Amino acid sequence: MLFLQKRMFPFSIPASSILFLLLLLTFQPVSSSQQPYKNENFHTSKKDHSQKMSSSLLFDITLHGFLLWASMGFLMPVGILVIRMSSREQCGRRLKFYFYIHTILQILSVLLVTAGAVMSIKKFNNAFNNSHQRIGIGLYGMIWLQALIGIVRPKRGSNTRSLWFFIHWMLGTAVSLLGVFNVYSGLFAYHEKTSRSIRIWTIIFTVEISLISFFYLFQDKLEYIQKQGVILGNDLVTPTDQVLSPNDKQKELNTDPC
Repeated sequence: MLFLQKRMFPFSIPASSILFLLLLLTFQPVSSSQQPYKNENFHTSKKDHSQKMSSSLLFDITLHGFLLWASMGFLMPVGILVIRMSSREQCGRRLKFYFYIHTILQILSVLLVTAGAVMSIKKFNNAFNNSHQRIGIGLYGMIWLQALIGIVRPKRGSNTRSLWFFIHWMLGTAVSLLGVFNVYSGLFAYHEKTSRSIRIWTIIFTVEISLISFFYLFQDKLEYIQKQGVILGNDLVTPTDQVLSPNDKQKELNTDPC
């Protein structure tokens, strides 16, 4: 009998090894079953955190867009239209009225731009790897430079008034054009980041800019249109009126049928 046991089990297994194997088999299923649960909880909490961050970021992006739209896409162009209306006015109450309205609109625009700039610096990842961010940082500096130029406005009749007006006009025009372009690029950046439709906002902004552009061009022709019929005394002078010599008047009378 002892011979058979030695033939079947040529080696002996220590009792401590058997106990270790039993413990390992006992605890291994428990640890493997808990691991997916831990991973699932980790991914769930990470997903919830990303959803909260995305909703907060979405609100910040939307608010940033409306601030810059209101400032560079509306207040600045309207301020330009208002100051252009004063070019046909002489010194008086209406001239001061247009000037003060222009100043108020530009101050509000600068404040909104500043708020949008602070928000973009604090809230967003400013890698400056796209045209919207690059143009935006340039516009912030140009707008504040334009405000400073407006503050140091020389008096009418001074030697530097013409140079100041040219710089102020050129910089203001550049800011307005780049601002409109950057609003469009911001809408497309919003669409790429959120995958939301921007069709209605693009249409609204296009209609607004079209109306402002039409009124801008209409201002140049308004004085010409008004001069098409000018009342001098009791006579209405039109562009077809001509000063006729006595000979021409005689020829005109001879050609009358009656």
